[in-house]
Amino acid sequence: MRVFILSLLILPALAGAAELRSVNVDTVDGHYLMRSEVWFAVGVEQLYAVMLDYDLGTQFSSVIVDSRNIDPDEYGRPQFFTRHKACILFFCMNFERYGHVEFERHVSISATADPETSDFHVSREVWQFRQEGEGTVLIYDVDLKPKFWMPPVIGPFILKHKLVNDGSRAIHRIEAIAQAWPDLVD
Repeated sequence: MRVFILSLLILPALAGAAELRSVNVDTVDGHYLMRSEVWFAVGVEQLYAVMLDYDLGTQFSSVIVDSRNIDPDEYGRPQFFTRHKACILFFCMNFERYGHVEFERHVSISATADPETSDFHVSREVWQFRQEGEGTVLIYDVDLKPKFWMPPVIGPFILKHKLVNDGSRAIHRIEAIAQAWPDLVD
C-alpha cells in the first residue's frame, strides 16, 4: 500500500506525459458544455478501467469530495454517486449526482445522472477511448444543466473555471493511477 501511495505522489512529477490537446467550454440555454481531448501515456485498458471506477474519483479530482460505485439498477446498469464542492473566492457550490453508467468495453463510457435524485436537470458525460501510438486519446464531453441557482455574472465563470482548471490538474493524477495499477485491467 505504501508503495502504491508513494508511486501516486512521485509518478506525476516523473511521468507528466499526459497532454491536454484541447478544451472548449460553452454555455447555451443554461447548459454548460465542455469537450476536451487528452493524450495519456497508458494503454486503453488501464485508462478505461480507471475512468469506469467511481471509487477512484476522489483520488484524481480535488472538486470531488465523495465518489463511489453503487449496485446496478433494475436494468443491470452500474450506478454511481458523486458529491462535489467547488469554491472560488467567497462563493462555493455543493452538488450531488446519482446516476447510471453504460459502456462499450474499451471504447466508450456514458454516465447519466438521474434528475430526480441529483442537483442537475441534465448531467451527461461521455468518455471515448482511442489507442494512439504508445498511449491513449481520451475525448471527454459533458453537458450540465444545474438545478441550483448560480449568480448570473460569476456563476458561469466559476463553473467554467473549475471544469477547465480541475480537469487540467486531474489528467496527471488519472495517468499516474492508471500507470500504478496495471492490474486494473480485467
